[in-house]
Amino acid sequence: MGNPSLITIENLRFERDDTTVVNCDHLHLDAGDILQVEGPNGSGKTTLLRLLTTALQPCEGTILYCGKSIIECRLEYLSDILFIGHQSAVKLSLTAEENLAWMAMSQLDSSSVLNALESLGLAGYTDIPCYKLSAGQKRRVALARLLISDARIWYLDEPFTAIDREGVKLLERCMKDHVSSGGAVVVSTHQDLDLKGVRHYPILGESLLRACS
Repeated sequence: MGNPSLITIENLRFERDDTTVVNCDHLHLDAGDILQVEGPNGSGKTTLLRLLTTALQPCEGTILYCGKSIIECRLEYLSDILFIGHQSAVKLSLTAEENLAWMAMSQLDSSSVLNALESLGLAGYTDIPCYKLSAGQKRRVALARLLISDARIWYLDEPFTAIDREGVKLLERCMKDHVSSGGAVVVSTHQDLDLKGVRHYPILGESLLRACS
């Protein structure tokens, strides 16, 4: 037998106010995968990502990380994932460089932080307080975190919000490089991704997620 998938979901259920929000019979994520979660607004895409990051607990079902329950290996799992939500979540009083250094929560050298920001098109803006930046620039500050993280699994919730076409291309390149090096991405977006091999997971009807593998 081969190695287990990075993520395996079996019979996952989540309800809110007696309404089924997520009903996922089976889902798996392997190294090199980009899985695009699709569905109308309010269909449960963000809820699914929050379940995968352990921010929410399912009513029933299991989520396995490399064949082990994420409950049993929670610290190991959380150290191997990175979640970026649809809001930028930057501190407006800090500069772009200060924000990214704070988000990293590590002893990264200044050059690594600056290189990440410049790779996301923020050269010349790294020492400017974020309240002076546009919405798209704030978004790029948050997304630069991808380039300084060692996490193998990226969970991205509407990551293209507020960024222009060039920003979209930069982010797609980041995702491509990440999976090429053995990582994996789960992305919730209405954007058509210009990437090869994207697997689509539509959430249909009453938040029913079907794997299209």
